[in-house]
Amino acid sequence: MYFGMGMSLLEYYFEDRYDLVKFVKLVGSSGLYFHLRIGPYACAEWNFGGFPVWLRDIEGIEFRTNNRPFKVEMQRFVSKIVEMMKEEKLFSWQGGPIILLQIENEYGNVEGSYGEGGKQYVKWAAEMALSLGAGVPWVMCKQTDAPETVIDACNGFYCDAFRPNAYKKPMVWTEDWNGWYASWGERLPHRPVEDNAFAVARFFQRGGSYSNYYMFFGGTNFDRTAGGPFQITSYDYDAPIDEYGLLSEPKWGHLKDLHAAIKLCEPALVTVDHEPQYFKLGPMQEAHVYSSVLLKRNENLPKNLNICSAFLANIDEHKSVAVKLFGKDYTLPAWSVIILPDCKTPAFNTAQVGSQISIKSAHSLSFSNSSTAATGNLLLATEDFSLSSTWMAFDEPIGIWSNNCFTEHKFLEHLNVTKDVSDYLWYITRINVSGEDITYWKEKGILPTLTVHSIRDVARIFLNGQLIGGTYGSWVKLEQKLQLVEGCNELALLSETIGLKNYGAFIEKDGAGFRGPVKLIGFKDGEIDLSSSPWTYQVGLKGEFKKVFAQVGQEKVDWTMLQPDKMKTSFTWYKSYFDIPIGKYTIALDLGSMGKGQAWINGHGLGRFWSLVAPSHGCPQTCNYRGAYNEKKCLTNCGKPTQTLYHIPRDWLKASNNLLVIFEEIGGNPLDIKLKKHWTSTICAQVSETHYPPLSSWHNPKLYSGNISLDKTSPEMYLHCDDGYTISSITFASFGTPNGGCQNFSEGKCHAQSSSSVVSEACLGRNSCYIAVSITTFSPDPCRGTVKTLAVQAECSPPSDYYMHSSF
Repeated sequence: MYFGMGMSLLEYYFEDRYDLVKFVKLVGSSGLYFHLRIGPYACAEWNFGGFPVWLRDIEGIEFRTNNRPFKVEMQRFVSKIVEMMKEEKLFSWQGGPIILLQIENEYGNVEGSYGEGGKQYVKWAAEMALSLGAGVPWVMCKQTDAPETVIDACNGFYCDAFRPNAYKKPMVWTEDWNGWYASWGERLPHRPVEDNAFAVARFFQRGGSYSNYYMFFGGTNFDRTAGGPFQITSYDYDAPIDEYGLLSEPKWGHLKDLHAAIKLCEPALVTVDHEPQYFKLGPMQEAHVYSSVLLKRNENLPKNLNICSAFLANIDEHKSVAVKLFGKDYTLPAWSVIILPDCKTPAFNTAQVGSQISIKSAHSLSFSNSSTAATGNLLLATEDFSLSSTWMAFDEPIGIWSNNCFTEHKFLEHLNVTKDVSDYLWYITRINVSGEDITYWKEKGILPTLTVHSIRDVARIFLNGQLIGGTYGSWVKLEQKLQLVEGCNELALLSETIGLKNYGAFIEKDGAGFRGPVKLIGFKDGEIDLSSSPWTYQVGLKGEFKKVFAQVGQEKVDWTMLQPDKMKTSFTWYKSYFDIPIGKYTIALDLGSMGKGQAWINGHGLGRFWSLVAPSHGCPQTCNYRGAYNEKKCLTNCGKPTQTLYHIPRDWLKASNNLLVIFEEIGGNPLDIKLKKHWTSTICAQVSETHYPPLSSWHNPKLYSGNISLDKTSPEMYLHCDDGYTISSITFASFGTPNGGCQNFSEGKCHAQSSSSVVSEACLGRNSCYIAVSITTFSPDPCRGTVKTLAVQAECSPPSDYYMHSSF
């Protein structure tokens, strides 16, 4: 959010997607509180951890330690943010939503690398933050030596065992990792909601005060903001709300119910000042009770007890256990927590999921002929959207393309040259080959080899204008055989970054690109060290700097109609125009037919794309949520490209003449690019008679007057489609003993004949519906004495007039 060159010039940018004030106000207007984590180091798998790259060029600077140049810049930025919030009256004492601030981020993980300087830096950062007079508490996460005046907090998959470094500080969970990020060429992490709910329930069971999901709303690393290296463009993170803004079920619904249950315990949680009462219920079973009076495990609860809530946990990951508390029996499934808002009646079980499963689809959009498409524009007329010969292209020059190049007799580090204005940097030199060398190689039957000590992230090798090889990785050795010719040979090396390092100590020193020495091996007279040879440097790509991805740059290069011989060629720019039908659906660009590069819509950077395929092994058929989770436990997407769909925000689109520009590095087929709508197409749910009543029942006034009893309140199934969609068909419904799971249901021996008609009447044509899971609803009883389950599968569709009348 801030840019500039050094300490003398500083320009802040808080417009468009960077409008922090607008975002804070939006949060406040929604009735939410705000924890503003300023950093300024953010990590977040964001490019360079959120730091501007020019920061590394300040003379004498060393990041995140007791270093004066760094502290000057850090204080300048933090002060700016705090003052902005004050001026807009956004702190809680001013009537705003901000209740907490954060300085630094996970510094305790790297503090030891900085020695005494790290310790002094922690003290300075806390003192500097407090001196700004923000009027709300400051937090440091993963900082066990946080000063007394700052709250130390926990980040992790589990934080129930965390304790702050002073008794008077609350237990704060700044990052509850309910998923994980993904890297190019890797499988996709998945965290089961049963385990996530277990972790959160355990945190509040054991005295937690505040938890924050990371991430609750998945995001997208548009343009070149993805960090890494090798972080993919999607930052969906397996979050309860995906990067398109759609609910991910059952994660959303189950966590929503969890917090509704915890909210029911609020009177007890906030009234009890001391530690909760602890009762050991078994070898790996325990209860924590929040009560206004001291209680005994083996005695019934006092009749006049008004404030009492309990959490019962089974941390055994293998077996269910029956326990007794206050004279009542409970069955605790393996790896679960049961919440009793009144210390006797179960309201929620982390292992019992009644929320629906949502199956999302990405289907090609249906179009009409475009009456506005000009020459070279895309005519969209088919149900299966594929792009036609209306594509245009131009070739990206290999090597030098402008007068802004320069030559040095040394091998320069990538970021010192590019300043991260582009992913790309050309290194070009010439190699003179004698006839004696050619004869020597023929006689020996060998070819000379180019070696570079190490590269990061991607290197491509061009010899005499032809792409001959390359590699990718994090500081891996580069070796390439060269088919040199007699005389002068031009060697061009292209260095590409795939996001700058965002985590760890000394990230400003990590650099990117090539590390020498650079050598030629196999010449007649021995190896040749090219490290001190004259190298000509060219930053970026011609199309990139001419801004051909935006309308303003369309006349700056010579586009030609795409010809068959230009298909699947490397270093080619493609463009086309398209219209879209009116609607509210979310949209994705399917780039599965392309290789590697970047994409733009109407001048906005969608991000990097890369069709690297994940390993074919390592994805379990079923994921056992029981037991401690880590990011490699429940991997998915084996044997498939890590990412093929790229999120297009609706507000980047126009009704017609949308400009799509693709830069392709290694060869792909633009004719197979598709524009797809992304939505929840199929919904499934299973709710048993043994499930608890809906949490809304606890708010019924009749419950407290004694006119109804939770024991006699039926469980409930809740089904819903995305906003604007309706339940269009019921493909399966059975109340009885159904078999299988979502997309694989079948009727069991017990089945109520009214199942389909009851569900259809309640749900068809509606966006959402509730169905009481009881014999009364599905009478007559299909099998007396048997516990019955309702299983339903349904399809979601937009209403018939959805495209015609919804606003763009």
